[in-house]
Amino acid sequence: MKKVLVYGSGKSGVGAANLIAKMGMTPVLYDEKEGLVPEDLLKKLEDPSKAEAVVGTLSEDVLKSIDEVVMSPGVPCDIPNVLTFKEMGIPVIGEVELAYRAGRGRVLAITGTNGKTTTTSLVGEIMKAYVPEVFVVGNIGNPYTKEAQKTTDQSTVVAEISSFQLETIDTFRPAVSAILNITEDHLNRHHTMEEYIRVKELITKNQTKEDVCVLNYEDEVLRAFAEKCPADVFFFSSKRPLENGIFLDGDTIVVTRGGIHTDLLNVNDLLLLGTHNFENVMAAAAICYSAGVPLETIAEAAKKFHPVEHRIEYVATKHGVVWYNDSKGTNPDAAIKGIEAMKWPTFLIAGGYDKKSDYHEWIRSFGGRVKCLVLEGKTKNDIAACAVECGFPKEKIVIKENMHEAMDYCRDHAEEGDAVLLSPACASWGEFPNYEVRGEVFKEYVEKEII
Repeated sequence: MKKVLVYGSGKSGVGAANLIAKMGMTPVLYDEKEGLVPEDLLKKLEDPSKAEAVVGTLSEDVLKSIDEVVMSPGVPCDIPNVLTFKEMGIPVIGEVELAYRAGRGRVLAITGTNGKTTTTSLVGEIMKAYVPEVFVVGNIGNPYTKEAQKTTDQSTVVAEISSFQLETIDTFRPAVSAILNITEDHLNRHHTMEEYIRVKELITKNQTKEDVCVLNYEDEVLRAFAEKCPADVFFFSSKRPLENGIFLDGDTIVVTRGGIHTDLLNVNDLLLLGTHNFENVMAAAAICYSAGVPLETIAEAAKKFHPVEHRIEYVATKHGVVWYNDSKGTNPDAAIKGIEAMKWPTFLIAGGYDKKSDYHEWIRSFGGRVKCLVLEGKTKNDIAACAVECGFPKEKIVIKENMHEAMDYCRDHAEEGDAVLLSPACASWGEFPNYEVRGEVFKEYVEKEII
C-alpha cells in the first residue's frame, strides 16, 4: 500500500492525513518537534488505525518507506528535510494539490496579498445563489482536503489559496483564477519579492486560453504578467474605464464585454466600506461572470453581502467612540486599507510579530487621520522609529507592552467623535495563535470592558 508522509500535524496536516486514508493509502503523520508522543498525533485523526505517526528526526527507514510527501502550508519548502526528499526522488506536493486530485467539479481559485478572504466569501455567496452545490475551501479556514471527497461533477469549489499553498501545486488547474494584488508580504518565508511574485503567479501554471484569470489592472506587476499569462485575462480597475473588464465609474461598477457597457450596481448599495472593498466586489463579480453567472444574480448577492469578520469590522459605539476590528490587517498594505476607511480622528492600535515588513508607505497613508498611534508587540519600537522618520509627531506615539494595555489606553483617552481601530500591520504570532483570536480578544474587550 502506498505510504504518504504528511509533514505537519496542524489542521491542514490532519485534514490531509484523513483524506489520504480515505483514498486507500497509508498516511504517516509527521511532526519534527522533539518530545511529542506519536500516539497523541494519531488521536487527532478520524481513524488512527489506518495511519502511522512519527515525531522528531526522520530515520532512514522511514525515508525509504514513503512514496510521496504532502506538505502543510506552514512548513517552508527549503528546509533540509524537503531537500532530502527531492534528492531521493520522493515527490513533494501540498494539501491543495492532494485535495484537487481527490476532488471533482470546477474550481474557482483566488489568491493575492490582500482581499482574498472577502473576495472568496463573496464569490461563494454569489455562486450559491446560482448553482446548488458549492464548497468554499482553502486558506479561508475550511481545509480543501476536508471537502474534496464530497464534491461531484456538478460541484463548484471556491478556493482561497495562499502563496504557501501555491508553492506545492502540480496538476492544480482552476477554471477561473484570480490574483487580486501583489504587495510585499511573507518575505521571511519567500526571501525575495521576485520569488513571492513567482509563487503567486503559479495559480495559472496549468491554465490555458480555455480558462480565465482575473487580474487587477492597477497593479503594475499583474498588468505586466497579463502579457505572459497562459489563461484568458479579464481585468478589473478602480481607477479607469476598461474596454473589456469591470471598472468603477464614480459610484457605479460597470461591466464591459465586446464594447457593450452594463451597469452592475451602485457602491452605495453595498454593505462594504472603502475602495479596496469595491475592488474585492469587482474581482468577485469578474470571477462569477467568467463562470457564467448572470449579472443580475451577481448584483443581488453582492448587495446582501456582509463584511468578513476581522476585516474593518464595526464592533460597537461606546461613549461616542466607534471601535473597529481590522485584525486581518496583518501587513502594511492591508493596514493602509483599514486606516483609509476611517472617517474619524483615530486611535490606531498596531504592532505584533516581525515579518520584516517595510512600514514607510503605511505610515505615510495616515493622512492626518491618526490622532494617536498606540504600539505594542515585537515591532513596536521599529514602527515608532519609522513613524518619526516619516514625520509623524513623536508626542502622538504611545508604546505599550501588550494589546490589553493598548486597549486600556484607548479606552481611557479616546473622546466622543473619535474611532479606535485595531489594524496591526503585523501578524499576531507570539502574543496570539492567529489573527482571529486577536480580533476576538479585541471585540470581547469592547463589549465587556467598556461600560
